[in-house]
Amino acid sequence: MKVLLANPHGFCAGVVMVVRSLERALELLGAPLYVFHEIVHNKHVVEDFQRRGVCFVDSIDDVPEGANLLYSAHGVSPAVRDAARRRRLRTIDATCPLVTKVHLEAVRFARDGYTIVLIGHEGHDEVIGTMGEAPGQIVLVETPADAARLVVPNPARVAYLTQTTLSVDDANRVIAALRERFPAIVGPPKEDICYATQNRQEAVRELAREADVVLVVGSDNSSNSIRLAEVARQYGARAYLIDDVGDIDPTWLEGAETVVLTAGASAPEKLVVECLDWLKGRYAAEVERRMVREEDVVFPLPRGLRESGRMKDEGERMKQEGPNVLDVSFPFSPNSEVQA
Repeated sequence: MKVLLANPHGFCAGVVMVVRSLERALELLGAPLYVFHEIVHNKHVVEDFQRRGVCFVDSIDDVPEGANLLYSAHGVSPAVRDAARRRRLRTIDATCPLVTKVHLEAVRFARDGYTIVLIGHEGHDEVIGTMGEAPGQIVLVETPADAARLVVPNPARVAYLTQTTLSVDDANRVIAALRERFPAIVGPPKEDICYATQNRQEAVRELAREADVVLVVGSDNSSNSIRLAEVARQYGARAYLIDDVGDIDPTWLEGAETVVLTAGASAPEKLVVECLDWLKGRYAAEVERRMVREEDVVFPLPRGLRESGRMKDEGERMKQEGPNVLDVSFPFSPNSEVQA
């Protein structure tokens, strides 16, 4: 058996930033530490932080007054921020900068009087936060059929935005339907689907043509991981989403000569390594790394928080001064090298 390890795969810059943000917040502030929604959509990451005293909540009312709260990578609405201020919470904003970009675009389009069509999945944390920026002016569409029957107050004043973790192909189909329905529709200056989502989909799209089976490491609530499996199926491979090596069913691999292994943007590298070790041990698999797209994105540490000593001082100030916002970012390092 040959295993093609798709690159890039696994953690993106935003996930590295938010995970390290939470690690540093634990170091500075200690447990218990609260996070609004799951830090990222990965079971293993969430459970690891829970063991270390992190409490994930879906309502600000579940956070004790005056406690420390971190906003996850998916972003939050202004209403959530207001609720946190009313409860005198010390908040750490670890929203992915690419999600923040979509929020700012929503605010701009709303200010300019547009009806905003958000392409995304109902109930997703990122979608909820974005729609909260202008709830009276944003409508959600998921499919080309939704777009085709959409009615807006002024068809000449329509804009679209997208959830950052969508399938590029699916988003383009919805955008095409919107353009047909509203010829004057405008979009963001730069597309919203994040670079990491696009790169991982591109790698799967290229490699799936060679594969009998594609294994995608990622949790079943991870939108970008689900999209990877869907892309693989579109290009002719049997694809399976797995949380970890324990989910692999050997019957999936019967007769398979070529297997592609990839991981969603919120899946830790150690899970990929465990899958590779299992495939090599059980099938004597030969592993070939396939680099489809290089990534060198960096989300730098905010000013004043770049030296550990100053970060400790900031943590003490947060404890003493009460409500505040600590905007934490960390440099991104590409996936660690996997030995074939």
